[in-house]
Amino acid sequence: MLAVDTNVVVRYVTRDHPEQSARTKRLIDDNDVFVATTVLLEVEWVLRSAYGFNRTEIAEALGNFAGLPRVALEDPELAAQAVQWLAQGMDFADALHLAGTAHCDEFVSFDRRLAAAAGRIGRQVRAP
Repeated sequence: MLAVDTNVVVRYVTRDHPEQSARTKRLIDDNDVFVATTVLLEVEWVLRSAYGFNRTEIAEALGNFAGLPRVALEDPELAAQAVQWLAQGMDFADALHLAGTAHCDEFVSFDRRLAAAAGRIGRQVRAP
């Protein structure tokens, strides 16, 4: 199994560089690849900040990539939940934080936007 970095995933998803995109397509189509959660976080940031993707486009791109037969995510359930919440308007990093703490009694933060977004999806975030 090969672990892939952010730039490999971005090339695969955006197909913005003919040579590198073709190489990443062959690599991912022909090998089992592992994607760390931190790579997904960085991919979301790059797609949003450098490529101008909106939440819907990012959620679709991440979901499609994660669904490829030879792609293994570090934590598929966490990623799926975070992508779903991203599509519902939550910041992806916040969604990862919140999804990763489902086993905890509470999530505490000073971030009012996170608290508001969490409330919209039925989760509670309280201030300390």
